[in-house]
Amino acid sequence: MAVKVTADYIDLLNKAVEHEIGLSVQYILQHGKMEKLIKKLIPENILLNKTTYDAIGSFLYEFAIQEMKHAADIIERIYYLGGKALPISGKVHIGNTLSEFAKNGVTAEEESLTLYRQIIETAGKIGDWQTRTLFEKIYHEEEEHLFKFQEYLNFQNEPDQPSKVPLPEWRNIYTNDYFTLLNKAVSAEITGIIQYINQHEKMALLALREKSTALETVTETNKAAVVSKLLKPIFMQEMDHLEKISERIYLLEGEAVANPDPLPVVGETAQDFLVLDHKLESDTIILYRKIITKALELGDTTTRRLFEDIIIQEEEHFWTFDDYVK
Repeated sequence: MAVKVTADYIDLLNKAVEHEIGLSVQYILQHGKMEKLIKKLIPENILLNKTTYDAIGSFLYEFAIQEMKHAADIIERIYYLGGKALPISGKVHIGNTLSEFAKNGVTAEEESLTLYRQIIETAGKIGDWQTRTLFEKIYHEEEEHLFKFQEYLNFQNEPDQPSKVPLPEWRNIYTNDYFTLLNKAVSAEITGIIQYINQHEKMALLALREKSTALETVTETNKAAVVSKLLKPIFMQEMDHLEKISERIYLLEGEAVANPDPLPVVGETAQDFLVLDHKLESDTIILYRKIITKALELGDTTTRRLFEDIIIQEEEHFWTFDDYVK
């Protein structure tokens, strides 16, 4: 490696990974909460096909994907530099109104810019021009996020008070225990997202890119590259699951958690990836069957159908990994 990389430098880059993952989770959960806020505004928008929340929700989802892409690019760079990327999510602050979303977004993006100026300066000092260029690009995009959130800091006419109408009797099935169970699904999806994105980018590690056979040389690929390609579409489906599950929790007047559980485990080799992901999908399927059973018992048809749809994809993930771990 032409650049002299220290442990402190890798730690600094890992702070950026942690921050980006946290931002992505924050924005996807805020996007999930939008549907609840839209329904509170329906009386004021009865003649409209969509509300301001629909329009704003679209850029939150876009930002969530973009922040995870930032995390992926930084993770890849860490592995290229010979470091180890940590599968950690930063702190998440959701809020209950659009102006609170914006305030939390401004704070988070300002923290990003402060950290990234430090990384850009440090990368320049040690001559790590590739990392400096990467963070200059990310810095520009985070600035755009900041400016967008600043536009809504003083947004008016928001339903910031709880409804005075008592919950109807049929809503009494949504107990704290039920939300705890649903939030286990949120945590499992976050774990999958972090684990898969880290593994996907770990392909940048030289030891995983090396070709050792004639077939690998001719085809310009190897087992790790094949596994990496498997993970990208799975990762994108997990992002979609997280958004849909959190949206359901918010619609039921619950609050979604933002922490991974179990903690993500990356592994060192392509075979490690397969075994670890195979187990994660197996555990997730077991959890989602419990949720489906509980939803059926309570008569919560919408949640049951949601998880029945999701579990079809989770089983497809399981069988994809299962093909390679036998």
